Parts: sequence; structure tokens; C-alpha cells
Amino acid sequence: MINEYQMRMLPQQAANEASMREFIAREKGIDARTIKHVRVLRRSIDARQRTIYINLKVRVYVNEEPQDEEYTHVKYGDVSAAPSVVVVGAGPGGLFASLKLIELGLRPIVLERGKNVHERKRDLSAITKTQRVDAESNYCFGEGGAGAYSDGKLYTRSKKRGSIEKILNVFCLHGASVSILSDAHPHIGTDKLPGVIENMRNTILKCGGEVHFMTKMTALVFDGDSVVGVEASDVKTGENIVFRGPVILATGHSARDVYRYLHGSDVEMEAKGIAVGVRLEHPAKLIDSIQYHNKEGRGRWLPAAEYSFVTQADGRGVYSFCMCPGGFVIPAATGPRQIVVNGMSPSNRGTQWSNSGMVVEMRPEDVPGDDVLRMLDFQERLENDCWQQGNMKQTAPAQRMADFVNGRLSYDLPKSSYAPGLISSPLHFWLPPSVSKRLQQGFKKFGSMSHGFLTNDAVLIAVETRTSSPVRILRDNDTLQHVRIGGLFPCGEGAGYAGGIVSAGVDGERCAEAAALYIGRIK
Repeated sequence: MINEYQMRMLPQQAANEASMREFIAREKGIDARTIKHVRVLRRSIDARQRTIYINLKVRVYVNEEPQDEEYTHVKYGDVSAAPSVVVVGAGPGGLFASLKLIELGLRPIVLERGKNVHERKRDLSAITKTQRVDAESNYCFGEGGAGAYSDGKLYTRSKKRGSIEKILNVFCLHGASVSILSDAHPHIGTDKLPGVIENMRNTILKCGGEVHFMTKMTALVFDGDSVVGVEASDVKTGENIVFRGPVILATGHSARDVYRYLHGSDVEMEAKGIAVGVRLEHPAKLIDSIQYHNKEGRGRWLPAAEYSFVTQADGRGVYSFCMCPGGFVIPAATGPRQIVVNGMSPSNRGTQWSNSGMVVEMRPEDVPGDDVLRMLDFQERLENDCWQQGNMKQTAPAQRMADFVNGRLSYDLPKSSYAPGLISSPLHFWLPPSVSKRLQQGFKKFGSMSHGFLTNDAVLIAVETRTSSPVRILRDNDTLQHVRIGGLFPCGEGAGYAGGIVSAGVDGERCAEAAALYIGRIK
């Protein structure tokens, strides 16, 4: 017999299968010895009151072993002799587009300007040691994209067409924990995600696809008003190579050279709103104590606490973004003369800090001019200002939170997870007033909503600018092709049509289906 139940348990009762089995047996009047397995279908934490509960939807197998799989398997066949589609970028949009192409019987040729997911590690480590950023291999560029080493959170509010469950299942198929199928805010972890990404690449290769690292797209190849391939350069040798096929362009939110090339080639784009601000880092125990209403923190049974804040200040949104409980703040610049920060968490979320982006909504009309790239230029100027404030290294300008709100210089700074180091700086003075004044208002509001949140034990680390693409490459809503150019499928976060790993994966699958329809493989 198989039954499904909605349950409400204390954290210690939901800690493992044995304790859940005991609780279910008692609550439902079932002999615990007959419960062969308990599968969690949905899990969330209810921390609204002092007593914390875990809400669960469970499937209970009584007197029988589970015969069904925990996740849906996907069949990937041999496409070595199939028509090719060029996929530019091996982030989540490009990887999921490639896997979907294989499902549809097409052969992906993946071009990635950076290194494979493991070789990237050395270049990331070098940022701290040498204070220099490799422009082709960093926290944004390389296999897995910006998400590979910046957390692996899989939560999305996206309502775009496509199956979020399918994306999570593909992750499980390639080695992610099945817990991502049940957790309300699923998370793989920056220590686990690289192995999953490598397995995805191996599937592409095993099925006859190609993956070329250190291969940078330099131009589109046109035949009339249609794209029929790309020109690319081998980053190591400088050799020029042409790859033929329709093009899924999934270059990520930081490929500014691609945006400038497209703009110079009269490929229609538009300026898009972004959000900019800082990384706000608290001691994890403080956030735990606030969110779990317990001065002792989360205790033995609860995970590092999350938070989410949003308010309005002078007609613009101010909100937390990419919250990383038990995580690190990382240097995410993609070139010289920039400081950019982001956040990540290991799978156990076990560090002594918790951080999130705290950002202000910026609309195209907030930046003077009518240039399509003006939001990109605004990002770049702010990152350069930050670099100059950081002594022209990756040492990040920082300020204690209450000092920032009160317009005071911080004469010392708390210990931080940001490995390249911090330097005290009056962020309230040199950040654009449209950002700093709204952040100050927002922090006051968040402090009134959550006692203890606004504190000098927290530190602001500048500057967070890469929340999303600063442009949108225009495409037809039905065919997903560029509005004027056939055979070109702008895809994912870099094209302005996604906002994270899952939504980029969904968009990648949609673009693969559109490319298959374009080729005539599906109807």
C-alpha cells in the first residue's frame, strides 16, 4: 500500500527517515515495522512563530518496496551523424539547450570561451593570490557559467513556458542530490555543482556532440538575412575556425564584447533594466537567531537561515538578491580595472557568514541618453569606480552597515569571507546617490521589519552589478529567433530572457525546440 500525507513535524522529527517513520507511524496508527520507505515529495520550513516546524508532503510505502524511480530518466541517443546546431556558451542555458538538442536528434557543437569547470579553479584561486583576473576564465566565464562557482541555487519564480521539474530531473540524472526535487528552495552547492556540470558535458560528448573550450565567438556567419554559423578564435593559438549551423546564442550576462559586436553589426537590441548595489554580509549566527527567533541560533536540526526583503524607495524597488546562507562573498570581475562581487554557498552552508546582494532597481530611463548600451556603460563605470576605491586591486571597498546608513566612515571592519580583502571606504559618499540613498532607506525599513538586522556587525561590500543582462537581444515570441535574422536564437540570461540557473535552463530547452523546428526536425 502506498499513501501520501501532508505532515507537520518538529525539526528533529524530520531530521532523517527513521525519525520520520516513527512520527508517521504514531500519527497515522501504522505499525512502524511495516513502513518500508518514506519518500519526501515536498519540504519547507515554517519559521513564522517561535516554534519552528517542517512542512512535509511524504509518500509512505507500507508492506512494499518502492518500484518507481525518484526522478524521471531522459534518453539521450547517438547524434554523431545528425544535423548540427552551434551553441555559444556552456552556462546553464547552453548546456540545457545542448542536452535538449540531443533529445530531439540534433548534434550540438558547444563553444565556450573559458576553461572546463575544473581548470577554472586555478584561475579563481589566482584572483586572491595575484589580484589579477583572467579575462576568459573567471567566476563568470568558463564551463557552467556564472552559476558554477557562485552557489547553484535552483529556486525560481519564473512563469516562462517550460518544465522546471524537467530541469531539476536532468540535474539529478547527472549527479545532483534528489533533495532538490522536494526542497522549497533547492540548492546543489558550489562544491557539488562542478561535478554535475562535468557529467552533463560527458553526456554531450558520449552522444556525438562537440564541446570546444577556450574557443571564443568573434562573429556570426551570414547568408543573406540568416545566420548559418559562427567564426571563432582559439584563445590559446589565435587560430580562426568556422562552425556551421543555426546558432543558439547563450553567452551569459557578462559577455560585453558580444553585446558590442552585435550592436556594431546592427543586430537589434534594447536597453534593459538592471539592479545594482552591494553584498551585505552578516555573521550567520546572527541571521539564524533573527530568523529562528532563538538567540542560540539554528541549533542542531535546522539549516542556515535564509531571508528575503523587498521594499520601495523613491519609486524604485530595493530588495535582497541571491541570498547565500552559510556562504562566501567572491570576486566576480571579468576583466581588469573592475571590482564586482557575488555570493556562493557550499552544499552544507556551513561557513560562519551569510550574505546576499542588496540592490536597487535601475531602469533605462534612469541613465541619461538613448544608446542601447547605456546600462552596460553604467555598470562598467561603477565597477571601475569601485576598483579605484579598492586601491586598484581586487581589495573591495567596504563599510559597516549602520555606518553606511548614518553616513559615517567605518574606522575598522569586521572579519569577512571575502578572500582578496576589504578596505574601509565611504560607500555612502561615492556610490551614485540614486543607489546609496535608496539603499539607506531600504536598510532602515528592513531593520524595522527584522529586529537586529540593521547592525554594525554587518558589512557592505561593493559593488554588486551583474544581477542580470543590461540589454535584451530582440527575438520573436513565437519562433524565438531574432526579430529580423533567421537561424539566430538569443538564449538565456545573457540575451535578457532569464534570471538564474533554472530559468536559463528552461529557456535553453525552448530555444533547442525552436532550432529543431527551424531545421525541420520537429513539426
